[in-house]
Amino acid sequence: MKREFDKINNENLKKNILNALPFWVAALVTGGIAVLYAKLFAWAEHATQLLYEEANWAFFIITPLCFVVSWWLVDKYSPFARGSGIPQVSAAIELANPKQFSKVNALLGFRVLVVKIVSSLIAVIGGGVVGREGPTIQIAASVFKKVNDWLPAWYPKISKRNMIITGAAAGLASAFNTPLGGIVFAIEELTKTHFNFFKSALLTGVIIAGLTALSLLGPYLYLGYPQLSNFGLGIIFSIIPLAVVTGLAGSGMGEIILYILRQKKQLKTKWQNIAFICVCGLAMAGLAVLLDGRAFGSGKEIMVSTLFSNHKYLEWYVPLMRILGSILTFPIGGAGGIFAPSLGAGASIGAVLAGWLELSATESNLLILCGMTGFLTSITRSPFTSSILVLEMTNSHNVIFYIMLTALIANLVGNFINKHSFYDTLKEQYLAELEKEEATHQPPK
Repeated sequence: MKREFDKINNENLKKNILNALPFWVAALVTGGIAVLYAKLFAWAEHATQLLYEEANWAFFIITPLCFVVSWWLVDKYSPFARGSGIPQVSAAIELANPKQFSKVNALLGFRVLVVKIVSSLIAVIGGGVVGREGPTIQIAASVFKKVNDWLPAWYPKISKRNMIITGAAAGLASAFNTPLGGIVFAIEELTKTHFNFFKSALLTGVIIAGLTALSLLGPYLYLGYPQLSNFGLGIIFSIIPLAVVTGLAGSGMGEIILYILRQKKQLKTKWQNIAFICVCGLAMAGLAVLLDGRAFGSGKEIMVSTLFSNHKYLEWYVPLMRILGSILTFPIGGAGGIFAPSLGAGASIGAVLAGWLELSATESNLLILCGMTGFLTSITRSPFTSSILVLEMTNSHNVIFYIMLTALIANLVGNFINKHSFYDTLKEQYLAELEKEEATHQPPK
């Protein structure tokens, strides 16, 4: 291959190929891993459902046990693999400079990738309210970073920062099959760099990762094609209060989780942590066994059932149950995202409000999509990303103005509660942890 490559007379072409090749390779690997992870995650959720139908009381043992194992894997082998993965990627991008790049190894790498997958799958089997989308972003960024690390010394220098950003975008695109969402996410959430500096690499990475996922799974939408038509102007008077409620609920959930994480730092021993995790696991099991099995899982089933069946309306307690599930699961310290659970919680709020207002099927579908958008926006504070993701997941571009209106209002409400997003707060915590670790391991002067 090198001999054939050397025969090319155009030096600019050779340079462009060398610059693009690492992105192509990393994107292909990312697409494959994302598909495998998605299948494993779906099987884990299916196994949880089957076990719940056969012997739901067993979860009073299974859930605490799985929560403890999920936390233990992260705590022992890769502490920065815990949680969503998006704050870790944001921190890695901030540290992607020659003076601090050594810190990125703790945030992104092969060990992080493996622990992230295994820990999150164990949490899912135990009924944890976690998603795979945030973890896929950290996994993809780890793949792109490792490819960059493996480049030989003679290879043209490629921006580590751009590789990580492109990896994160490719991960989101392949997780949701939303290429535009991946691109907008990279620009809005991950970096303030001008788009021109890395647009070719970003587009290439997203396209190749997405095409790899498509070739393995076939053409699909993350959710499907909900029926959306015949809306009167009056539907706006349902969307506005929904946007306010989801903005309050999402940002409120984030604040509660962050408060629990701060209080958890007072637990000094492993046994204290295990006791805390077991209590969370027992509460999670009780929520599902004694109240409703829909408390378990990522929440995708709620989105699908409300959008594509005649059961549009949900009981009033379902949103509270879904929010409480995230509050009980995320702080345990295992791996697992909050992206899909946020979408599921928002969908349930929309379905409840649609039932109270006795809306038609298509109007209910619109409120469900707006609920998803508003709740996700209040967590991420990325209204463009949330809007594009929901639109691409359902091919519902005819309701784009309603979706964007919801995102705008939910973002304003979230900013009123806290100027910093859930992810930004966690990113600052990870950066502080890395600084503390570096100071601890430095030899005395």
